[in-house]
Amino acid sequence: MLSLDVSQLQSFLPDGALAHYEDRLRQASEWINTHTGPGGDYTGWIHYPKEFDTQEFDRIQAAAKKIQQQSQVLVVVGIGGSYLGARAVIELIQSPNYNLKKKDTPDIFFAGNGMSTDALLETIALIGDRDFSVNVISKSGTTTEPAVAFRIFKEMLEKKYGKEGARERIYAITDRSKGALKGLADAEGYEEFVVPDAIGGRFSVLTPVGLLPIAVAGVNIQALMEGAKLAMEELAAPGMDNPVWKYAAARQALYDQGKKIELLVGYEPSFRFFAEWWKQLYGESQGKENKGLFPASVEFTADLHSMGQYIQEGERLMFETVVQFAPRGEIIIPDDPDNVDGLNYLSGKSLSYVAQKAMHGVILAHVSGGVPNIRIQMPQISEHSVGYLIYFFELACGLSGHLLQINPFNQPGVEAYKNNMYALLGKPGYEGLRAQLEAKL
Repeated sequence: MLSLDVSQLQSFLPDGALAHYEDRLRQASEWINTHTGPGGDYTGWIHYPKEFDTQEFDRIQAAAKKIQQQSQVLVVVGIGGSYLGARAVIELIQSPNYNLKKKDTPDIFFAGNGMSTDALLETIALIGDRDFSVNVISKSGTTTEPAVAFRIFKEMLEKKYGKEGARERIYAITDRSKGALKGLADAEGYEEFVVPDAIGGRFSVLTPVGLLPIAVAGVNIQALMEGAKLAMEELAAPGMDNPVWKYAAARQALYDQGKKIELLVGYEPSFRFFAEWWKQLYGESQGKENKGLFPASVEFTADLHSMGQYIQEGERLMFETVVQFAPRGEIIIPDDPDNVDGLNYLSGKSLSYVAQKAMHGVILAHVSGGVPNIRIQMPQISEHSVGYLIYFFELACGLSGHLLQINPFNQPGVEAYKNNMYALLGKPGYEGLRAQLEAKL
């Protein structure tokens, strides 16, 4: 299913560099699989593709069908891991232009992932007078951005449908037993799904957190989970022949040699939000204790005309991980009798052939310019291949975090901005901090 090519690292790493990490990877793998290492309480994702709650899975599919029949729009309210995974899968499989396509499934808008008044007003305008439902996703229910957005959309639903009608159009994905959203959902009678206790938000795309909106978009979530299950089985084998071990080792070896940035490279515009999901996964998991590669992304060939100069000749801080999918269709380049553009040497060739040669040319140029390259080759984009790739990156992230000797499954630094924001907004209990911050401002 997945092929990992590290041949272009040969000029950057000494012989045996990857094997140097084998013992540490063996320990990391054992920690993750037995839930015993640092952050082990949040490694429930490791066996989830075969241990998920099938009854809840059936309820997700039933709820998705109800939303499809009842609504022309679904508003997904969440931030970070509560929306990035769902958007990544929908755009990669269905299209970044999903809402513009003719289809028999609802448009899907994502809200509560920022503080922009203009963006929220635009979403409200795009909904217009159409029938809509809301999927609110929050373990606590008190994170400011989604909580504010949900308050607004809840009021809209209640004004449009009444309190009883709104209740039938709100789907809460939250904690199993506690939190503000859990309490509200219980009190109001919303249909509820569980954010698993042992799975952190950035690892939650294959749980109800991601699966409900993904299913509403018409994606076959059964096939998505089957792809992840195949990855779980194939990537469980210990040893450096395992591509996930090899990828984790390559990242660490390059980091130990002074690389500071990993560029995730995609050649499909639909890959953009998958890269955004990947950036949260790796940035929040590994950016701790003044350690970790900075995760960034580019879209080729478009970004070769903007970022290409820096990648080729700027500071040698980075390496690239290229994700390539086989095309789902084909386009043949036509002949032009006048050959005005001088491209008749490409006549009769497929666009995918040209793209393949362009990718190889880019890799060779960047490697010669001092940018190491790792290549991940995938079959065509499908539920099966995307489920597999999600699991691959999640496992590699956990292994890489342990190679860094940090806890990959917490995020203590996220609270700093939240506390400052709460204080400046006047949240009760933050009065002392507010005075300190206002003095600095």
